[in-house]
Amino acid sequence: MQKISELASIAAIAWGLTACTSIVQEPLAEQASVDLQMVELQILALNDYHGALETPSYEFAFRDGEASRSQRLGGAARLAAALEVLRQGNDHTITVAAGDMIGASPIISSRFLDEPAIGTLNRAGLEIASVGNHEFDRGIAELRRIQHGGCDKHTPREPCQLEQFAGAQFAYLAGNTVDHTGETLFPGTALRQFGEVTVGFIGLTLEGTPELVAPSAVAGWTFLDEAQAANSLAKRLTQDGADLIVLLIHEGAQVDPKLSLVGCPALSGPIVSIIERLDPSIGLIVSGHTHQAYVCQITTADKTARLLTSAGAQGSFVTDIRLEIDPQSGAILRKTAANVPITGEYGEDTETAAYVENYASAVAAIAERPIGPYSVASNAPQDASTCRDTSAQRLVADAHAAAAAHSKKGDAQFALMNTGGVRTQLPPGAQGTLTFGEIYEMQPFGNTIQTFAIDGALLKEALEGQFCGNAPATVCRSLLIPSARFAYRFDLDQPEGQRIVSATLDGAAIDPNTTYRVAINNFIAKGGDGFAPFSKASLISDIGFDLDILENYLGAGAQIGACGRVSDQTGL
Repeated sequence: MQKISELASIAAIAWGLTACTSIVQEPLAEQASVDLQMVELQILALNDYHGALETPSYEFAFRDGEASRSQRLGGAARLAAALEVLRQGNDHTITVAAGDMIGASPIISSRFLDEPAIGTLNRAGLEIASVGNHEFDRGIAELRRIQHGGCDKHTPREPCQLEQFAGAQFAYLAGNTVDHTGETLFPGTALRQFGEVTVGFIGLTLEGTPELVAPSAVAGWTFLDEAQAANSLAKRLTQDGADLIVLLIHEGAQVDPKLSLVGCPALSGPIVSIIERLDPSIGLIVSGHTHQAYVCQITTADKTARLLTSAGAQGSFVTDIRLEIDPQSGAILRKTAANVPITGEYGEDTETAAYVENYASAVAAIAERPIGPYSVASNAPQDASTCRDTSAQRLVADAHAAAAAHSKKGDAQFALMNTGGVRTQLPPGAQGTLTFGEIYEMQPFGNTIQTFAIDGALLKEALEGQFCGNAPATVCRSLLIPSARFAYRFDLDQPEGQRIVSATLDGAAIDPNTTYRVAINNFIAKGGDGFAPFSKASLISDIGFDLDILENYLGAGAQIGACGRVSDQTGL
């Protein structure tokens, strides 16, 4: 295992944070007199674990100071060992998370309703987590079972296949998820005592969660504005004696590069405007959702200095946050933080490794079954520089289109797939053979594919709805990836409603007065990912489950065309 002194030096890097907009590097409060006994608090934070029990086969490219590194990261046994090492020598320490601990998981976890994801997090010592949008994927009743345990069946899949599920030993917080009476699904806050300092934690998911899950999964529940909910809960925590308030929120930022041990270069995204509206009592924000890794100190318009962090995804990093707190005033005198990559340097926790192996053995025969071969056409460099579709996304869209092309299935002309629904990439190389475990991980949601009739004007509205903001615009949540025959180009510098430069079917421009037949999944058909125009289209036919469709398509071998179905013309 890596020595404690080496790990401490990683955290100390945070004082050399990369400069970016709104970042400050000076101490955040006046130093207290030297005779006071300061409380040194360590907060270890993760987010977007997504049931990543095993170390992925691919590498994560990340920025380490001025250098770039690429390594295989993550794995539950490595994560548990790293957390244990990082805690050593710290009298006051707590491990927290910012949502999506479950859902959109590899087959080793999702096949068992993410019970093993919770089992590994229990073993890793997680204590508090906010809910994220994927916590709601299987509905409220199943989420309550995840928290409290038991074997009640709320989905088509059988619970408790390998163990009597005891539930999460950590507390889920859901401060902005309320029913018609205003009651929260889970408590919105938690208080913890560290020496003479009382720390309050607030847990929230993004307000847009209903757009990211099936409507039936959250029926009867409202997701409140994040900043308003946080400020209301912060006042209650202050009244209850909290000296310091930490916000765990499943919403995040965009940075470039996307993964960094320290710094938040080119910071943007929804979390920035949320932070500007937060009560000054909230000094630390642990964020998630965007799967990016960053650490930065932000001074908002009201002169409040805050620390903002995110630890990537899939247990690839842990943010090691150190706070020096004045126990009399509750002031944070010093904040440092850094993302620690979860490599093999920390060893593996043997109990967790054995637990994961038990589930890996149980699912191996299913996961390792070969499905079929594929090959990918190459791109000329000038084409690849502008395309925004990946080979995995094109494979999925083509599979859906092929299944829906028959007259009994609606005779679809093309298919559209949301990028958020394709969770992995194809392995490196121009060809290969995919296993059931790989296609399960690629499409883990169990969506159905349907054929709809939609007029060209409504289709154009859906395409334009992908983008938010101005100067330039950004992708709101997800891009639409078409199957072969359909293509479009966009320019983020154009005004709202004019960002789709062209949209064609078989080379002919989409006619606003023509009706088209398109295959889409039931999630975006109901307006998921913000694609409300699809909810106005007319259903023609149900095609089948996405995983079955992809399996059948690959069975005969798949030829995946070159990228460029979605082309970014911004700045050209």
